[in-house]
Amino acid sequence: MKKVKIIKVLQFLIYILPAVLFLSYFPVISLGATETMNLELSVPLVWLIVFDAMAVVAVIKTKKTKVIAGKWYYYLFPFFATLSVFWSVNKLRGALTLGVMWAVIIAVMAFAILKSEIFDAKFKKNFWKWFFGASLVACAWCWLQCLLDIFGVAREYTLMCLGCTYRSFGFPHPNGFAIEPQFMGNLLLAPAIVSAYFVVVGPVDSRHPLQRRMLFYFLVITSTLFLTFSRGAIYAFVAAMVFLTAFAIVREKRAKKMVAGRMLMVWGMVAFSFLFTLNAQGIMTKISPTDDTYADGVARVIEQLSLGTIKVRGEKVEKNAEEMSAPDLDDEASFDGYVPESTDVRVKLTNAALEEWQSSKKNMLVGVGIGGAGQALYDDGLTESPKEIVQNQYASLLLETGLVGVVMLGVLVFGFLKWCKKYKSVGMVLTLAVAYGVSLCFFAGLPNALHIYLLLPLFCLL
Repeated sequence: MKKVKIIKVLQFLIYILPAVLFLSYFPVISLGATETMNLELSVPLVWLIVFDAMAVVAVIKTKKTKVIAGKWYYYLFPFFATLSVFWSVNKLRGALTLGVMWAVIIAVMAFAILKSEIFDAKFKKNFWKWFFGASLVACAWCWLQCLLDIFGVAREYTLMCLGCTYRSFGFPHPNGFAIEPQFMGNLLLAPAIVSAYFVVVGPVDSRHPLQRRMLFYFLVITSTLFLTFSRGAIYAFVAAMVFLTAFAIVREKRAKKMVAGRMLMVWGMVAFSFLFTLNAQGIMTKISPTDDTYADGVARVIEQLSLGTIKVRGEKVEKNAEEMSAPDLDDEASFDGYVPESTDVRVKLTNAALEEWQSSKKNMLVGVGIGGAGQALYDDGLTESPKEIVQNQYASLLLETGLVGVVMLGVLVFGFLKWCKKYKSVGMVLTLAVAYGVSLCFFAGLPNALHIYLLLPLFCLL
């Protein structure tokens, strides 16, 4: 295949990447399971394999293989993680994790090496159309998913996860095409932050069509993010918006008054989006098959998002997970407010990971090996299943790679931040990095979070 055709194919693959990332779990190809994990092939993983294969050919044809060496410190963590598979307590999971990790590294390297061939002016303009187009379609599906659930459409058609339906809180919280609402919410962080950033740095004329379009995108995407009811994604979004506010006021070279005014407008849109979605959740609670009221739905949202610190009503009655999964014959929601278990499990697993990490000098120094966190916790009786993972990426990495791995990863992150400083999009990228950094406190893993590691370097170049 000629070089020009390969570049065209790579451009097309990057165009469809936003849509592909939203299909993080549906459809999925099941390849079986082991005692410690499910073996599945998702659309983003297929995209990654195809893109890497084409990118390798393109790098060879453009004779840029020497560029691969780059900065040596970028490879410290990947090579150490690869080495750690030899002492991993779960070598199969470790090997598969490494495969995905190196596939991501190859894709990111291809972005950087082929930037002059791929990221021309026409491509950049077209990419944002694909990006926001895919985001709006995903948002529309989330709202439709909720309506279908309320009106009794079966889960095999709505694709909603078991705990996502109206039976949990009286109103549904969509997972889109992701495995859980937290991942759907996390996928919406990028379009929400990018649209907010474009509002702040966009045309001076506030009536410019681009400004109005970005405000519309921001309103729709932020409302859908709140609809997912993912605390991790919502907290991460708020933290990122605080960072963007400070960054824009301090670093933006244009008139401070105008920048402050635009940030104030953005925060007003955030408030409007939250109230709009809160009202929608109350209405959905009222019209759902449960016997709950509009006020019940609103109260549950506030109590859950505030971790129970804001008491809207009196005593709450909660059901356990088994009752939640059973047919709800009495038409009552499974939870009537804040669900401590959803927080306690994460805290328990994080503490268990830290306890296991401190259990030996070897674990503290080099960890239990890549992919071995779940097995290590199970072997020492800290969890009930080897499939259970640490729902905190930082604690999981510390346990699997030890202090040596964390330090090497820190060097890699520092190198990335230094690299992205030279690009005009540094404010947007840093804001998104803050959002993703906060969200990684709430989950761990690679296959369902490919967007984190692919979009950040891609946005630098855009």
